[in-house]
Amino acid sequence: MVRPSNGFLSALSADDCGLIRPHLRTVDLPHDAVLVGTGETLKRAYFPHRGVISLVVELAKGERVQVAMIGRDSLLGTLSTMGDACALNTAIVLVPCVASVMDLDRLRAAADQSSTLRTLLTRHGLAVYAQVQQTAGCNASHPVESRLSRCLLQTHDLSGDSRLLLTQETMAQMIGARRNSVSLAANSLQQANVIHYSRGHIQITNLDGLRQTACECYASVKGQYDRLVRVS
Repeated sequence: MVRPSNGFLSALSADDCGLIRPHLRTVDLPHDAVLVGTGETLKRAYFPHRGVISLVVELAKGERVQVAMIGRDSLLGTLSTMGDACALNTAIVLVPCVASVMDLDRLRAAADQSSTLRTLLTRHGLAVYAQVQQTAGCNASHPVESRLSRCLLQTHDLSGDSRLLLTQETMAQMIGARRNSVSLAANSLQQANVIHYSRGHIQITNLDGLRQTACECYASVKGQYDRLVRVS
């Protein structure tokens, strides 16, 4: 059997895989697709193999602020499986995805049959919650350049790609900053030969350099995920 490229699916035991695999189908998720809106009922669970899903909070004046990202390490729908399926935030495709998808009701039924599956879902949910907490503290306290470096590193890790299509508006949403501040930070990273940036196209040219400019939140989120989920 080929090992799935999604971290959650690859961590399943043979028995749990047997409960889930028959209900999975593969879909392409285009950039900017809204998978669920705040207050809506999440009907499907998404397991990205490539690409990134952005969880955003929408404010009264139309602003969007990203609070977490989900990529090939996890799934969208962890806590909805364990409790209320009403979405607490909006889920938007940040980087085009190839994902496995299944009805949330079927995933919930599988979790009801397996304590190990319930535990894995809980741990993934806690990892996302830890990311939300760290993002809130980061956006409130750290310089724009450090926050941008953190998000670029996370996007690289979750998508598996060093070439990213991210506009200034999108990056501003990702780190809760103004577009002109993002432009200055991106130019600074480019001058340091860490990235190459042109008209929404970003090429990460120096991962080690990007890690050095990122705040400690990148390592903290990664460490919490490794501790909770223990997936390489």
